[in-house]
Amino acid sequence: MTIAKNVIVAQSGGPSPVINSSLRGIIETCRMFPDKFGKVYGGWHGIEGVLKEELLDLSSQTEEEVALLRNTPAAGSIGTCRYKLRDNQQKDFQRIMEVFKAHNIGYFFYIGGNDSQHTAYKVSETAKEKSFDLIAVGVPKTIDNDLGDNDFKLIDHTPGYGSVARYWSHIIQNANEENMGSSPADPVLVIQAMGRKIGYIPAASRLADPGRNMPLQIYMAESRVSIDNLADNVNDQLKKDGRCIVVVSEGFDVGSIGEVKDAFGHTSFGSSQNSVFQTVVNYLNSKGLKTSGAARGQVMGTDQRHSTAYASIIDLDEAYKVGQKAVEIALFNGTGWMATILREAGFIYNVRYDKVPLEKVALSERTFPEKWITDTHYDVTDEFLDYVRPLIGEDWPSVPMINGRQRFARLEMKFADKKLPVYKPEAYEKNN
Repeated sequence: MTIAKNVIVAQSGGPSPVINSSLRGIIETCRMFPDKFGKVYGGWHGIEGVLKEELLDLSSQTEEEVALLRNTPAAGSIGTCRYKLRDNQQKDFQRIMEVFKAHNIGYFFYIGGNDSQHTAYKVSETAKEKSFDLIAVGVPKTIDNDLGDNDFKLIDHTPGYGSVARYWSHIIQNANEENMGSSPADPVLVIQAMGRKIGYIPAASRLADPGRNMPLQIYMAESRVSIDNLADNVNDQLKKDGRCIVVVSEGFDVGSIGEVKDAFGHTSFGSSQNSVFQTVVNYLNSKGLKTSGAARGQVMGTDQRHSTAYASIIDLDEAYKVGQKAVEIALFNGTGWMATILREAGFIYNVRYDKVPLEKVALSERTFPEKWITDTHYDVTDEFLDYVRPLIGEDWPSVPMINGRQRFARLEMKFADKKLPVYKPEAYEKNN
């Protein structure tokens, strides 16, 4: 008789409005196969929790709290991290195997983007090298939509992106109403969107105005426009319409902003000394506007990735199903895969769930197709809108409320008993 092996599921990188829907999909699907899956644990704050043997007992959580994960945003349920498992950190890899062995772990699911899939791949390969019986499967997540290939054959879109695209379609609609009313004093509104190196997030703001009736200009990291050219474009718009809304990616090149890097080596724009939007606002005002009034700006912060009210129902459902698919892969296909979402051909939106080798998506970095950027370099094409429009859904999500407050999942903080000596993750030692 085969004894069921235990499970660890963990998350890494920036959170999203639907990340917990994937977590829920994994937990509930594992519960359907008690002969295959034993205890399900959550790595508390990602792979760091695994290294520190901080394993939250997810099997003991009530069905109600697990169900509420659907509408619980960000990553507060089991936490996330930005700890990078580098190839030379052999102590860390050895420790992971020791934790897995101590807790009879036979399955490892890792939810995240490019770097997270690399972690899942390295854990899978390490287990093979050490002849450890482990199945590791990746679950895609990133609001940037930069995981995969430029041909969209590895993955069509990542869970999280549809919700942030929906957020921007609504934010810009509201901002346009404000700008119409206040334009005599504030003719130019500059709004900064997330997107370090890839423009999928700012590009989605065009969903607010597919007919191109707003005086809206979109500047992505890939726009290849100087800040001086941007100012000229804005003034041309002011001559025509008397006002202009500028959506600028945090990765748009304005020169040095005193960058601060995170553990993955990515620029943390919210922690850097200056901001892109303020640099643009200052430049526009110093150069002068071709109308009365001044430019003003704002940055939409982490609310674009943790606002559950803006979550796309399509995104929520797909995030759940890709979590289910990961469990199916673990059951029938073994280790070294990532669950994926692929779009079916045809004008009616439909997807299928499949698998791709982790080695093909580990550290992959999709770019925004140049063909989807217009000749002006500050707009996107209708072809892009055809791609993104189905992802944002048609209606608002149903958010549970009690006494006027959102009802989020509140998991019981019950952890597995520790069986190993205290361990300090290897990167901690190098950073001290």
